[in-house]
Amino acid sequence: YCFTKDDEDTFKILIATDIHLGYLEKDAIRGNDTYDTLNEILECAKTNQADFILLGGDLFHENKPSRRCLHSCITMLRKYCMGDSPIHFNILSDQRVNFNTTQFPWVNYQDENLNISIPVFSVHGNHDDPTGAEGLCALDLLSASGLINHFGHSQSVESIEISPILMQKGNTKLALYGLGSIPDERLYRMFVNNKVTMLRPKEDQDKWFNLFTIHQNRSKHGPTNYIPEQFLDDFLDLVVWGHEHECLITPTRNEQQLFYVTQPGSSVATSLSPGEAAKKHIGLLKVKGHKMNMQKIPLKTVRQFFIQDVVLADYEDLFTPDTPQVTKKVEDLCYAKVDYSGGFETFSTSRFSQKFVDRVANPKDIIHFLRRREQKEDIKAVEGLRVEDLVKQYFEAAEQKGQLSLLTEQGMGKAIQEFVDKDEKDAIQELITYQLEKTQRHLQARGVTTEQDIDAEVKRLRDSKKNTTEEDNEIREAMNRAKAHRLERGDDSVDAGISDEFADVNMDSDEGSVPFPAPTRGRGRGGRGRGGRGRGRGELS
Repeated sequence: YCFTKDDEDTFKILIATDIHLGYLEKDAIRGNDTYDTLNEILECAKTNQADFILLGGDLFHENKPSRRCLHSCITMLRKYCMGDSPIHFNILSDQRVNFNTTQFPWVNYQDENLNISIPVFSVHGNHDDPTGAEGLCALDLLSASGLINHFGHSQSVESIEISPILMQKGNTKLALYGLGSIPDERLYRMFVNNKVTMLRPKEDQDKWFNLFTIHQNRSKHGPTNYIPEQFLDDFLDLVVWGHEHECLITPTRNEQQLFYVTQPGSSVATSLSPGEAAKKHIGLLKVKGHKMNMQKIPLKTVRQFFIQDVVLADYEDLFTPDTPQVTKKVEDLCYAKVDYSGGFETFSTSRFSQKFVDRVANPKDIIHFLRRREQKEDIKAVEGLRVEDLVKQYFEAAEQKGQLSLLTEQGMGKAIQEFVDKDEKDAIQELITYQLEKTQRHLQARGVTTEQDIDAEVKRLRDSKKNTTEEDNEIREAMNRAKAHRLERGDDSVDAGISDEFADVNMDSDEGSVPFPAPTRGRGRGGRGRGGRGRGRGELS
């Protein structure tokens, strides 16, 4: 819908997601990239006089951002989002329900001690998700400071009830739903078991524009490692999908559920994949009644990223020209995959990369050699087969003496997945060490001494943690320790080595595993599940 002019009934919402603030902040060339882009996004919101900013998760790249990262974020939020400009919309819902995880359960612009000109509403992502016994994240620090409104935080691992923030501007009514990042397999299971309920206003339900923000896998990374669009309720008007990094911001219609989906994509390239090479945008969403318009705004501060496949067999007469090259002031990201099948020799990538120092932003990993593997037999891939699934199947079929007594199947599966997929050499050892230390402390605190009592207490402790938030936190802490040990050894870079098969090099865990049933490039839209399952509906009192 095309709006001829803005009026008192039109919501103007600046939409962005996956900013990953602090990514590569110690890099001499790319260290300021995420900060420059966040500054551009906030400046754009102020220039366009947005009513509020909606973020779809992963504002921060690290779960525990550095002091520099937090300081820069707070500084920019104070600069652009605080001031005397009036707020032109009201909150009609019970804010104690909308913001029930904070000691200040109300929207920040209604706090008499704060002077907010542009409110920021954000769900958390998988990078900046709540952890620890208190279930806190970096967004909670900004929320307690009055700079953002953190919503969509579900604390239950059994069921989810999503209550919308009800807003009104003039005659336009907007119901803002949000759900922060949850492990995809768990959320998938909740939808299938009808454990996810989206509440609706009791009166005038058809007069509300329903906007939902979610941060999950959209493309299929396994049988249950994504959320099909058909799982979402069909009364929604627009879904803002975070976590996926490819920019597909133009709303697309789901013909089965009859709502639209916009995928803003990340504002920084965190992996050298084709999906990240697409032009980065944010969106200015205008809503009036049930009509909407999404204006694409290209980001100007994003570092240009080029990716190309080079097959040497196609350039048999290749030679190196002597002509001088034109250098640019701002170094670009360049990544070339070189297929040396057919008898070609490789060369030293380290020596080659030295020629591009001060010319590109990533000289160490500019080249990646690939060799086409000879197909010796017709081997059919097993659809949906993953390392963690094999681990689970093994222990389910094992005899009693072969069962795990200290670790859980999920923890062992995750550690093996980190070892296989990301070459995290310390993952398994760190998980064992961490679980052993924690179990020893637990037994000492309980005063358990006899061998029989120790076995029983260890089994009880292990069973109590299965499929809980505590188990997820323990696994994440062990993986963080493994990563820290790797960094201490100085093993912080991904070598541009030689691979015997074609695969994109993931520089960040956010990309996930290779989608099924066949490898795909980037973060496109994957297969869809069957519709109508797992949707619950309720009403707001």
